[in-house]
Amino acid sequence: MSAIAVPSLPLPLLRRGKVREVYEVDARRLLMVASDRLSAFDVIMREPVPDKGAVLTQISAFWFHTLRAASPHHCITADTEAICEAVPALRAHRTAIAGRAMLVTRAEPVLFECVVRGYLSGSAWKEYRARGTLAGEALAAGLRESDRFEPPIFSPATKADVGHDENVTYDRVVSGLGKALAAQLKERSLALYTEAQALAARHGIIIADTKFEFGLDDAGRLLLIDEVLTPDSSRFWPVDRYQPGAAQPSFDKQPVRDYLDGLRKAGHWNGEAPPPPLPAEVVRSTTGRYRDIFHRLTGHVLEVR
Repeated sequence: MSAIAVPSLPLPLLRRGKVREVYEVDARRLLMVASDRLSAFDVIMREPVPDKGAVLTQISAFWFHTLRAASPHHCITADTEAICEAVPALRAHRTAIAGRAMLVTRAEPVLFECVVRGYLSGSAWKEYRARGTLAGEALAAGLRESDRFEPPIFSPATKADVGHDENVTYDRVVSGLGKALAAQLKERSLALYTEAQALAARHGIIIADTKFEFGLDDAGRLLLIDEVLTPDSSRFWPVDRYQPGAAQPSFDKQPVRDYLDGLRKAGHWNGEAPPPPLPAEVVRSTTGRYRDIFHRLTGHVLEVR
């Protein structure tokens, strides 16, 4: 499949996201297909990152079926043969979807991203360095970049199909969704992060921060949906190289973020579309990190099947 083009599948295209196409299978099921597109600073790059779509899909499936806190979730299967058996119309398109498609239960997305921060990094560090706050609320004085939060912080954000997400307070979530649902989101997000962090630590990985998404199914159950603990939605750092007080080496798309941030600081890019071209080495480095984190966390070499 072309890493950029939308695959020509015999299903209605429900929506196209920054990275994924979502197809309607029937009233209760959807097909999510992850491309090799890469979004950084909420801008889609021109260059694809080989194997990225398969890593996103297969690592999400691993977490869905490994973490106790992930249940209930929307993943039915990410196995290509099982998908083609469940949706026979896709058999002729097996190559197009191999490894990068997930059959899921349909759910109505909750319109907040549930970010959990275990360490001070990214947009949180930028705001803290400027104002000593996160989403406008004061944090402890004297924190350094990459310092650990103990306990981890539930740090929700608005969701944006285009443009930039915005960090918001927990009170904003309560106002938008009500106390009961907001409390569920916070509790499940922190439980997911805590369980995943413990597993990752056994493999020499720090999950610095990550974002979860949830949706409500027809029965009103809160399902974990979309991607889970992927290099697109998380920052993964090697434990043996962790040194607070500076940015950390990573296994995610940080090479792209760092390259683009350098262009912004030099005045060569304004942070908006269209994006600048990515050097081949940045693309290769990012592919390597995606495949490496998959292997480290799952214990398996990525196979498309």
